[in-house]
Amino acid sequence: MASDSPAVAEATKEAEPPPGGPGGGRGERRVSPHHRTYLKYRFVAGFLAVPLVLYGVLVVSPFFQTFYYSLTDWTGLSSDFAFVGLDNFGRLMEDEIFRKALWHNVLLLLVLPVITLGLGLFFAFMLNVGGRHRRGEAVAGVRGSRFYKIVYFFPQALSIAIVVVLWKYIFNPAGGLLNGILSAVGLGEWQQSWLGDPRLAFWCVVVVMVWANVGFYVVLFSAAMGSIPREIYEATLLDGAGRTTTFFRVTLPLMRDTVQTGWVYMGIMALDAFAVVHILTVNAGGPAYSTIVAPVYLYNKAFQDGQAGYATAVAVALLIVTMVFSVAAMAFGRSKDRIEF
Repeated sequence: MASDSPAVAEATKEAEPPPGGPGGGRGERRVSPHHRTYLKYRFVAGFLAVPLVLYGVLVVSPFFQTFYYSLTDWTGLSSDFAFVGLDNFGRLMEDEIFRKALWHNVLLLLVLPVITLGLGLFFAFMLNVGGRHRRGEAVAGVRGSRFYKIVYFFPQALSIAIVVVLWKYIFNPAGGLLNGILSAVGLGEWQQSWLGDPRLAFWCVVVVMVWANVGFYVVLFSAAMGSIPREIYEATLLDGAGRTTTFFRVTLPLMRDTVQTGWVYMGIMALDAFAVVHILTVNAGGPAYSTIVAPVYLYNKAFQDGQAGYATAVAVALLIVTMVFSVAAMAFGRSKDRIEF
C-alpha cells in the first residue's frame, strides 16, 4: 500500500514525540533564553567591534588627550613638558582677552540664531504661504518661489573661505562695494572703515554669518512647511485667521522640532566662528580684540605663542560651554504636548 512506502514511514517517525515525554529526553539539546540572547548580541558585536574601536581611537581618545594636555605646560613644539595641574584654568579666570573672546562667543550665541532663524522663517513663510489666493487653493506661495529658494541657497554652494573673502572686499574702505554704493546714492557721509572700526567690526562679522547661513534655513523650513497638510490652513482661514495668526498659531507650533534643531546647529556655529573671524577681521580678531572669539584665541596661543597646554585649556572651557548650551537647548525645547499631524 502507499501508506507503507519508505517516505511515509520516515515522516511518521519524525512526527513522533521524543522519548521521555513532551519535554524531550536526554538526546534533545535545550537552548536557554540567556544563551539565545548571548548568540544574538555576539553576532551584532561582531559587526560593531571594528567601527567602535576606530571611533574610540580617532574620536574619543583625542578628547582624553586634550584633557591631559590642558594640565601641562606643553609648548606644542617639544616632547618635553611638565604637569602643572589646574594652573592653566586658573590663568583663564584672570585672562582678560579670553574673557572678552568668550563674551563675543556668547553674544553671537544670543544674536546669531535669533536673526538667522527669524529671517529663515519669515522668508520661508512668505515663499510658501504668502502668495495671493488662487482658485481652489486655500494657501499659495509666491510666483517663482523655486527660483527664490535657489537664490537664497546659493551661498551654501560656496566655500566659507570664498564667502568671507568676497565680503572682505565688500567692506574694504578704499574702493569696496559698500562704500561705493553709499557714494553713488549720495550718502558719502555714511562711508566707514567697516572692519577697522572697533564699534562696527563685530557686527560686520554677524552680517557675514547671517548672509552665509540664512539660505539653508529658508530651504529647510520650506520643506517643513510643505509637509503641513493644506486642510489645516483651510480650517484656519475659515475661522477668519490672518497670515500672522496662522504663522504663530499653526505653522510655528507644527515646526517646533525643526526650529529646535536649527537653533542647536546655529548655536554651535556661533560658538565656533573661527573661519569668519580669522579671515575677515584685522589681525584675526582685531582691531583691539573687538572681534576675537575663543577658537581664534586658542589658535593664536597654540600656533603663534607656543602655549599648546594653555590652548587646550581654552578648548576644554569652550567644550564645556558648548555642552551646556546643547543640553539647555534640548531641555528647553522639549515639550510634553507634542503636536502631530
